[in-house]
Amino acid sequence: MPALRILLADDHPLFRHGLAALLKQTPDFEVVGEATTGEEVVALANSLQPDLVLMDIRMPGVNGIEATRRILAARPTTRVLVVTMFEDDASVFTAMRAGARGYILKDADKDEMLRAIRAVGSGEAIFSPAIATRMIEFFAAPRPAAASDAFPDLTEREREILNLMAQGMNNVEIAQRLVLSHPTVRNYVSSIFSKLQVADRAQAIVRAREAGLGHDKGR
Repeated sequence: MPALRILLADDHPLFRHGLAALLKQTPDFEVVGEATTGEEVVALANSLQPDLVLMDIRMPGVNGIEATRRILAARPTTRVLVVTMFEDDASVFTAMRAGARGYILKDADKDEMLRAIRAVGSGEAIFSPAIATRMIEFFAAPRPAAASDAFPDLTEREREILNLMAQGMNNVEIAQRLVLSHPTVRNYVSSIFSKLQVADRAQAIVRAREAGLGHDKGR
Protein backbone atom coordinates (compact mmCIF):
# COMPACT_ATOMS: atom_id res chain seq x y z
CA MET A 1 0.00 0.00 0.00
CA PRO A 2 1.36 3.48 -0.85
CA ALA A 3 1.93 5.81 2.08
CA LEU A 4 -0.88 8.21 2.96
CA ARG A 5 0.24 11.66 1.76
CA ILE A 6 -0.50 14.22 4.48
CA LEU A 7 -0.47 18.03 4.53
CA LEU A 8 -0.31 19.71 7.96
CA ALA A 9 -1.98 23.08 8.61
CA ASP A 10 -1.36 24.71 11.99
CA ASP A 11 0.14 28.06 12.97
CA HIS A 12 1.57 26.78 16.27
CA PRO A 13 5.09 25.54 15.42
CA LEU A 14 5.53 23.41 18.55
CA PHE A 15 2.39 21.37 17.90
CA ARG A 16 2.95 21.21 14.13
CA HIS A 17 6.55 20.06 14.44
CA GLY A 18 5.63 17.50 17.08
CA LEU A 19 2.84 16.08 14.93
CA ALA A 20 5.12 16.02 11.89
CA ALA A 21 7.77 14.14 13.88
CA LEU A 22 5.18 11.58 15.00
CA LEU A 23 3.92 11.02 11.46
CA LYS A 24 7.43 10.71 10.00
CA GLN A 25 8.09 7.81 12.39
CA THR A 26 5.10 5.96 10.94
CA PRO A 27 5.87 4.02 7.74
CA ASP A 28 2.38 4.31 6.25
CA PHE A 29 2.38 8.14 6.41
CA GLU A 30 4.25 10.71 4.34
CA VAL A 31 4.23 14.39 5.32
CA VAL A 32 4.28 16.25 2.01
CA GLY A 33 4.00 19.80 3.34
CA GLU A 34 3.29 22.16 6.22
CA ALA A 35 1.18 25.35 6.19
CA THR A 36 0.77 28.08 8.79
CA THR A 37 -2.14 30.08 7.30
CA GLY A 38 -5.43 29.30 5.62
CA GLU A 39 -4.29 30.79 2.33
CA GLU A 40 -1.11 28.73 2.42
CA VAL A 41 -2.88 25.42 3.05
CA VAL A 42 -5.30 26.05 0.18
CA ALA A 43 -2.39 26.79 -2.18
CA LEU A 44 -0.38 23.78 -1.02
CA ALA A 45 -3.38 21.47 -1.26
CA ASN A 46 -3.86 22.55 -4.88
CA SER A 47 -0.19 22.06 -5.79
CA LEU A 48 0.70 18.99 -3.71
CA GLN A 49 -2.68 17.19 -3.94
CA PRO A 50 -2.36 15.34 -0.62
CA ASP A 51 -4.63 12.47 0.34
CA LEU A 52 -5.37 14.04 3.73
CA VAL A 53 -5.15 17.50 5.30
CA LEU A 54 -4.82 17.83 9.07
CA MET A 55 -6.52 21.19 9.59
CA ASP A 56 -6.46 23.58 12.53
CA ILE A 57 -9.50 25.88 12.78
CA ARG A 58 -7.96 29.12 14.03
CA MET A 59 -5.19 30.34 11.75
CA PRO A 60 -4.16 33.78 10.49
CA GLY A 61 -6.18 35.07 7.56
CA VAL A 62 -8.60 32.50 6.18
CA ASN A 63 -9.71 30.15 8.97
CA GLY A 64 -9.52 26.38 8.72
CA ILE A 65 -13.23 25.94 8.01
CA GLU A 66 -13.18 28.27 5.01
CA ALA A 67 -9.91 26.69 3.87
CA THR A 68 -11.62 23.29 4.03
CA ARG A 69 -14.45 24.56 1.82
CA ARG A 70 -12.02 25.92 -0.76
CA ILE A 71 -9.88 22.78 -0.82
CA LEU A 72 -12.85 20.46 -1.27
CA ALA A 73 -14.45 22.70 -3.88
CA ALA A 74 -11.28 22.35 -5.98
CA ARG A 75 -10.55 18.71 -5.19
CA PRO A 76 -13.43 16.80 -3.55
CA THR A 77 -11.39 13.60 -3.15
CA THR A 78 -9.11 15.25 -0.57
CA ARG A 79 -10.03 14.29 2.98
CA VAL A 80 -9.85 16.76 5.85
CA LEU A 81 -9.42 15.88 9.52
CA VAL A 82 -9.85 18.86 11.86
CA VAL A 83 -7.30 18.88 14.69
CA THR A 84 -8.07 21.69 17.13
CA MET A 85 -8.50 22.83 20.72
CA PHE A 86 -12.07 24.00 20.10
CA GLU A 87 -14.91 21.62 20.95
CA ASP A 88 -17.87 24.03 20.95
CA ASP A 89 -20.94 22.97 18.97
CA ALA A 90 -20.63 25.79 16.42
CA SER A 91 -17.06 24.83 15.49
CA VAL A 92 -17.85 21.12 15.27
CA PHE A 93 -20.97 21.41 13.13
CA THR A 94 -19.61 24.17 10.91
CA ALA A 95 -16.55 22.04 10.18
CA MET A 96 -18.75 19.06 9.31
CA ARG A 97 -20.88 21.19 6.99
CA ALA A 98 -17.72 22.44 5.31
CA GLY A 99 -16.89 18.83 4.42
CA ALA A 100 -14.44 17.72 7.11
CA ARG A 101 -14.50 13.94 7.60
CA GLY A 102 -13.40 13.96 11.21
CA TYR A 103 -12.81 16.14 14.25
CA ILE A 104 -10.26 15.40 16.95
CA LEU A 105 -8.90 17.49 19.81
CA LYS A 106 -5.23 18.38 20.09
CA ASP A 107 -4.98 16.82 23.54
CA ALA A 108 -5.71 13.36 22.10
CA ASP A 109 -3.04 10.79 22.91
CA LYS A 110 -0.71 9.42 20.24
CA ASP A 111 -2.66 6.22 19.58
CA GLU A 112 -5.98 8.08 19.29
CA MET A 113 -4.45 10.60 16.88
CA LEU A 114 -2.94 7.90 14.64
CA ARG A 115 -6.17 5.91 14.70
CA ALA A 116 -8.16 8.99 13.61
CA ILE A 117 -5.73 9.78 10.80
CA ARG A 118 -5.84 6.21 9.49
CA ALA A 119 -9.63 6.11 9.70
CA VAL A 120 -10.20 9.34 7.77
CA GLY A 121 -7.43 8.42 5.34
CA SER A 122 -9.27 5.19 4.52
CA GLY A 123 -12.54 7.02 3.91
CA GLU A 124 -14.24 6.76 7.29
CA ALA A 125 -15.67 9.59 9.36
CA ILE A 126 -14.37 9.77 12.91
CA PHE A 127 -14.66 11.94 16.02
CA SER A 128 -12.69 11.93 19.23
CA PRO A 129 -14.66 10.49 22.19
CA ALA A 130 -15.27 13.95 23.67
CA ILE A 131 -16.66 15.25 20.38
CA ALA A 132 -18.77 12.14 19.81
CA THR A 133 -20.30 12.63 23.25
CA ARG A 134 -21.12 16.25 22.47
CA MET A 135 -22.79 15.27 19.21
CA ILE A 136 -24.91 12.62 20.93
CA GLU A 137 -25.95 15.13 23.60
CA PHE A 138 -26.74 17.75 20.97
CA PHE A 139 -29.03 15.50 18.94
CA ALA A 140 -30.64 14.05 22.07
CA ALA A 141 -31.41 17.47 23.56
CA PRO A 142 -34.87 18.95 22.91
CA ARG A 143 -34.86 21.67 20.29
CA PRO A 144 -36.09 25.17 21.23
CA ALA A 145 -39.88 25.39 21.36
CA ALA A 146 -39.95 28.51 19.24
CA ALA A 147 -37.34 30.38 17.22
CA SER A 148 -38.62 33.65 18.67
CA ASP A 149 -37.37 32.56 22.12
CA ALA A 150 -33.81 32.16 20.86
CA PHE A 151 -31.09 34.78 21.26
CA PRO A 152 -32.80 37.11 23.73
CA ASP A 153 -29.86 39.53 23.54
CA LEU A 154 -30.62 40.32 19.88
CA THR A 155 -32.90 43.19 18.95
CA GLU A 156 -35.90 42.49 16.73
CA ARG A 157 -34.05 43.91 13.72
CA GLU A 158 -30.91 41.83 14.47
CA ARG A 159 -33.01 38.68 14.76
CA GLU A 160 -34.67 39.52 11.44
CA ILE A 161 -31.28 39.93 9.76
CA LEU A 162 -29.97 36.72 11.33
CA ASN A 163 -33.02 34.90 9.99
CA LEU A 164 -32.27 36.17 6.48
CA MET A 165 -28.62 35.19 6.84
CA ALA A 166 -29.76 31.68 7.80
CA GLN A 167 -31.82 31.60 4.59
CA GLY A 168 -28.59 32.11 2.65
CA MET A 169 -28.87 35.82 1.86
CA ASN A 170 -25.72 37.94 1.63
CA ASN A 171 -25.49 41.52 2.91
CA VAL A 172 -26.46 43.03 -0.44
CA GLU A 173 -29.61 40.91 -0.64
CA ILE A 174 -30.50 41.69 2.97
CA ALA A 175 -30.07 45.41 2.36
CA GLN A 176 -32.38 45.22 -0.66
CA ARG A 177 -34.95 43.14 1.20
CA LEU A 178 -35.11 45.42 4.23
CA VAL A 179 -34.48 48.69 2.35
CA LEU A 180 -31.36 49.45 4.37
CA SER A 181 -27.95 50.76 3.35
CA HIS A 182 -25.11 48.29 2.98
CA PRO A 183 -23.06 49.89 5.82
CA THR A 184 -26.09 49.62 8.12
CA VAL A 185 -26.45 45.92 7.38
CA ARG A 186 -22.70 45.38 7.95
CA ASN A 187 -23.02 47.07 11.35
CA TYR A 188 -25.96 44.86 12.30
CA VAL A 189 -24.08 41.74 11.22
CA SER A 190 -21.03 42.75 13.29
CA SER A 191 -23.28 43.28 16.30
CA ILE A 192 -24.86 39.84 15.77
CA PHE A 193 -21.41 38.19 15.65
CA SER A 194 -20.46 39.91 18.90
CA LYS A 195 -23.65 38.99 20.75
CA LEU A 196 -23.56 35.37 19.57
CA GLN A 197 -19.82 35.18 20.28
CA VAL A 198 -19.06 33.67 16.88
CA ALA A 199 -16.05 34.24 14.65
CA ASP A 200 -17.70 34.44 11.27
CA ARG A 201 -20.88 34.25 9.21
CA ALA A 202 -20.79 30.47 8.89
CA GLN A 203 -20.85 29.97 12.65
CA ALA A 204 -23.67 32.51 13.03
CA ILE A 205 -25.72 30.63 10.44
CA VAL A 206 -25.13 27.33 12.25
CA ARG A 207 -26.34 28.85 15.52
CA ALA A 208 -29.38 30.36 13.79
CA ARG A 209 -30.43 27.16 12.05
CA GLU A 210 -29.97 25.09 15.18
CA ALA A 211 -32.38 27.50 16.89
CA GLY A 212 -34.97 27.10 14.15
CA LEU A 213 -34.30 30.26 12.14
CA GLY A 214 -33.92 30.39 8.39
CA HIS A 215 -36.63 27.92 7.44
CA ASP A 216 -39.16 30.41 6.07
CA LYS A 217 -37.83 31.27 2.61
CA GLY A 218 -40.89 33.13 1.46
CA ARG A 219 -40.09 36.41 -0.27
